[in-house]
Amino acid sequence: MPAERAGRLGVGTIGAGRVGAVLAASLAGAGHALTGIAAVSEASRERASAMLPAVPVLPIPDIVERSELVLLAVPEAELERLVAGLAEAGVWRAGQLVLHTAARFGTGVLEPALRAGAIPLAVHPAMTFTGTSIDLARLPGTWFAVTAPAPVLPIAQALVVEMGGEPFVVAEDDRVAYAEAIDTAVSFSSAIVDQASTMLDDIGVGRPGAVLAQLVRSTVENALARHDAGPLVDGTGTIDEARTDDGPLGGGV
Repeated sequence: MPAERAGRLGVGTIGAGRVGAVLAASLAGAGHALTGIAAVSEASRERASAMLPAVPVLPIPDIVERSELVLLAVPEAELERLVAGLAEAGVWRAGQLVLHTAARFGTGVLEPALRAGAIPLAVHPAMTFTGTSIDLARLPGTWFAVTAPAPVLPIAQALVVEMGGEPFVVAEDDRVAYAEAIDTAVSFSSAIVDQASTMLDDIGVGRPGAVLAQLVRSTVENALARHDAGPLVDGTGTIDEARTDDGPLGGGV
């Protein structure tokens, strides 16, 4: 059974954006071996060098070939094409874990890899990322949305726990609603802070971010507390209802 596989895995990462590099470093910290990372842009290569200095930058097919777990942390718009292209090239292997970090997708987007015998996992960290070591300190206690077939769901949950996160299950059909909730929280929060900061700057306040910091934090904490009562999941183990390029949020968000 897949859940009984050895605990230490060879992990290959496709996407050295702010999310991929951090999650790879976290998995390495949990004892997994990093087999390689794909980094195309200069910024991605610099990030890979800073966060994962001993990990080779390799072509994508080489990473898939040598890895037991393939972490796909690519822009959301590129994920489907990447998975299908690797399937057409015959790169996916039976028994291989394939994990993507896009908020909007469940495991359906990994269907081409599944047909080749791979094990599909969808794991999204509900956190904004800087792409630096700061994020490694923020991961513990972060909630991760997890979607996977029931027999292998414990694998996805275990990987989240190893990174210090808290897994919760989101049903396949609820991933779009989950992603919209995440987008709303991030976009609204950022827009309000930007607007308020601009207004203070216009009246000569030199450090509007510092002035607003405690106010915003306390307001958000109070609002979150109002919605933190009751169970996280329903009786079926899924949330009722609830972006990721390799940008600041998981998956690249």
